[in-house]
Amino acid sequence: MSTDSSPSAPPLIDLSRILVALRRRRRLWLSLGLAGLLAGAAMAFVLPSPPQAVTRLMIIHEQDAPTDGGTLMQTDVAVLQTTRIAAAALERLGSSEDPERFVRAYEGTGVTNNVLELTVEGRSGQDALARATALSEAFLADYLNRVRAGAEADAQALRDQRGRLQADLTQVDRRIATLTIEGSSAPELETLYARRAELSAQIADLSRRAEEAAIGAPRVAAGTQVVDPPRLVPRKLLVTGATSSLVGLLVGLAAGLGLVTVTSLLRDRPVLRREISEHLGASVIAQLATPPKGPSRLWRRSRRVTDRRRVAVTVARIARDDTSPLSLLDLGCPRMTAALAADLAGELATDGEITVINDLAGTELTMPEGPIRVVEPGSGPHTGRVIGVGSVAPGTAWTDVRALGAETVLVVRAGQAETAWLHTVARQLADLEIPVVGVVLVDPDPRDRSDGTLWEGLHTALRGRTRLADGAVFDAPTTRFAPVPAATNGNGNGAPSHDGDLPTRRFAPVARRSQD
Repeated sequence: MSTDSSPSAPPLIDLSRILVALRRRRRLWLSLGLAGLLAGAAMAFVLPSPPQAVTRLMIIHEQDAPTDGGTLMQTDVAVLQTTRIAAAALERLGSSEDPERFVRAYEGTGVTNNVLELTVEGRSGQDALARATALSEAFLADYLNRVRAGAEADAQALRDQRGRLQADLTQVDRRIATLTIEGSSAPELETLYARRAELSAQIADLSRRAEEAAIGAPRVAAGTQVVDPPRLVPRKLLVTGATSSLVGLLVGLAAGLGLVTVTSLLRDRPVLRREISEHLGASVIAQLATPPKGPSRLWRRSRRVTDRRRVAVTVARIARDDTSPLSLLDLGCPRMTAALAADLAGELATDGEITVINDLAGTELTMPEGPIRVVEPGSGPHTGRVIGVGSVAPGTAWTDVRALGAETVLVVRAGQAETAWLHTVARQLADLEIPVVGVVLVDPDPRDRSDGTLWEGLHTALRGRTRLADGAVFDAPTTRFAPVPAATNGNGNGAPSHDGDLPTRRFAPVARRSQD
């Protein structure tokens, strides 16, 4: 079966690869989340928050109105966060601390339009209470001073206006006295008398208003006070610890997920069956799970052995199709390769003598009972069927791989090698003219639904051997039909035109090779 469709361009961000990486490396980001959880809990107990004192103030505003949206209280909070208030509070405490630093140690919150809550931090409980008291007194004093200053400014403005009217009244009195001496007419004197009465009334009104303004706003002064004395905020270690732990957990999970996502895109280590088969140029013929970690490995041992033997039977079936030596080449899982080689040798030992060439450094092969002989590379001529065991990991001596077998089965661990190294393995084996008859994928993703079979060559979907099927004896011969004569063109040279039908050939169908 072959396809003519051109391969589509890979996406810029492969979501399937990211999801697989998140599942395979869940221990990493879960560990980082747990580390953040423990770090947050430890921070809550090892580095507790400083003691805090809270107090509430009643602030009466002269311009307060039902339509006010809280702008007056926002102004009070902004004034509270100034260095002038901080410096006044530190002066009451007799402290030499920097006001800019002290500003960061407290905050104000408008509870309502007239209630202001102060939260102050201190080095100790007593220090927090003293700071809250000094800060509330400094703010109230500053607020009342500003109210009195405003009232005094209003009173002074009224006095100034009264002084100007008093000067006008003096001029009017002088004019009346002059006209009376001169014996002027009555209408002119009546006009001056009316003007004098008007000025006198205005002066009296301004005097009254100036006196009221000088008194200030007694309601504001009387109502602006501390309504809730400073008190310490009780420490809730459990709540603080839970909050810090939750924050640490979220930060740890975010860091872990981000790290796994970025590394999955940058490291480019294929995990899916489809990617591995494409990069190696061979189909995935079987897959094996890695031994689980923890107590579950005790009762899953028999299942692992059964799966490995099943894969060995599959590889043995491939090996029996040809008498040439077959090699198992490891990439990322030497122990699994050694165990699979032992099972394969035991399966093929029923057919005769087996010679196993062990070129897997640092790994000993434990063979089952039977006519199986384990030798080192270069030990001389071998008898019986030959199985080679080696490695194609980085640092492999490629000239020694040819001696392990004329064909090979790659045992590859998913996510172990980068794409560039998979291409290197495929290219080196092609240069050595060693066909890859299949790939055994170790530790695949359980939710991988991609197809690991290559369908690009005739009769090579399940076998890496490149020989074609033999033609069937009943294939019909090819029939050739004569071309249809065509009329000559009109140029007079007698050359045939190309408007007629071209020669036609009928080819015999290619029959699939029968199974023995």
